[in-house]
Amino acid sequence: MNLFRNVVFIAAIAGLVAGVVLACMQAYATVPLILKAEVFEQAEGGHNHAAAPAAPADAAGGNAMNSAAPAATTAPAEEEEGWAPADGFERFAFSVAANIVTGIGFALVLVAVSEFAGGIGSWRQGVFWGLAGFAVFTLAPGLGLPPELPAMPAADLMQRQIWWVATVIATAIGLALIAFRTSALLTILAVVLIVAPHIVGAPQPENFESPIPEGLHHQFVVAVTLTNLVFWLVLGAVVGVVRGRFTGTATSLRDSFA
Repeated sequence: MNLFRNVVFIAAIAGLVAGVVLACMQAYATVPLILKAEVFEQAEGGHNHAAAPAAPADAAGGNAMNSAAPAATTAPAEEEEGWAPADGFERFAFSVAANIVTGIGFALVLVAVSEFAGGIGSWRQGVFWGLAGFAVFTLAPGLGLPPELPAMPAADLMQRQIWWVATVIATAIGLALIAFRTSALLTILAVVLIVAPHIVGAPQPENFESPIPEGLHHQFVVAVTLTNLVFWLVLGAVVGVVRGRFTGTATSLRDSFA
């Protein structure tokens, strides 16, 4: 019970800090780009968008997929829109809350997994674990399903979710085999696992026509990627610092105070 309490406490602190940092970065890096894209979307008359899976960071940021399924028809002008937070402080507050919840969730995964390898003993180790989390949850899936702005076409939601989850799992297993196993055979298997989802290919929309300028989308992809990178680095570093305060010279949380 004490072990579980310590894990949750560490994850809560790290998720809180990383979530606030991410929300602040999004306010200046990604939100303005989304607002610009919404202008193009409204100019096209609006579309029916399917919800997309979120990844760290831009949903927590997003994971970042802010993608939308193309609509078959234009939504009627009189169609009633769902509730959404108002621009300004309300939107920022909801973004902070969502990012903190997402950050705590990712921190729980990070702490739990790292304990099997002896735990994160310092902020330097935390940075490396954060880079691994960034590679697994942002970089690898983003190669096939880059972050998308409103009004951009996208493949079927369920297919994208399946490919995203499969890519995350395969990449995580592959990196673990490379980091914690020295067998040449297992290393080859790891490379196969990491590359396989990209050989299969991510689901793609039937057409790529979009009112969104290519330059705007490129800026958004870069902004989402960089904000997610900082998010994971902060998350890992804070986990290392907080855990080190609790465990001292202990090698794992199991050896910390009971």
